[in-house]
Amino acid sequence: MDYRRVSGGREYVARLSHGRDWRGQIEAFADAEGIDAAFFVGLGAVQDATLSFYDQDAQAYESVAFEEPFEVTAAVGNVSHREDGGGSPASDGTAEKSERFAHTHVTLTRPDGSAVGGHLDAATTFAGELYVREFDAHLERAHDETTDLDLWTL
Repeated sequence: MDYRRVSGGREYVARLSHGRDWRGQIEAFADAEGIDAAFFVGLGAVQDATLSFYDQDAQAYESVAFEEPFEVTAAVGNVSHREDGGGSPASDGTAEKSERFAHTHVTLTRPDGSAVGGHLDAATTFAGELYVREFDAHLERAHDETTDLDLWTL
C-alpha cells in the first residue's frame, strides 16, 4: 500500500443547483475554490444518471444510462487532478493540462427500494447536498499499468 499523510484544510457544506450535472458542479466548485485535494459525501435526488462499472478482466468501463428519477442515498468521492482526456498526450505531443476530477461513486434508489450504483459519469441534479473536506495537499492521478486506471500518485 502506498500512502501519505495529509492535513485537513477548509470544510464546506453546499447545495447543488437543480438541473445541472452533479459531478460537474463539484468539479466547478473545486476549480472556483482552488481545491487540489478533498473528500466529499452527499445525498439528494437526480432526474437521470449514467453509471459505469469497471470490468477488471477487459480493463474497460461499461456504462449504463438510466432515464428515470432516483434518490441519491449515498454519494462519496474525492477531488484530485488528472490529465485532461484521461492522460493521453495532446495532438502536438505535449502533455495535456491537469484538471480537477471529482471521482464519484453513488448508490441510487427507486421508489420500490431497489438500488443501482457505481461510478457516476453524469446525472441531472434534482436536489443535492454535500459536505466537502479539503486536504492541504495536491493529489495527482496517473496511469497505473497493472489496472489500466488513473490512480493517485502518492
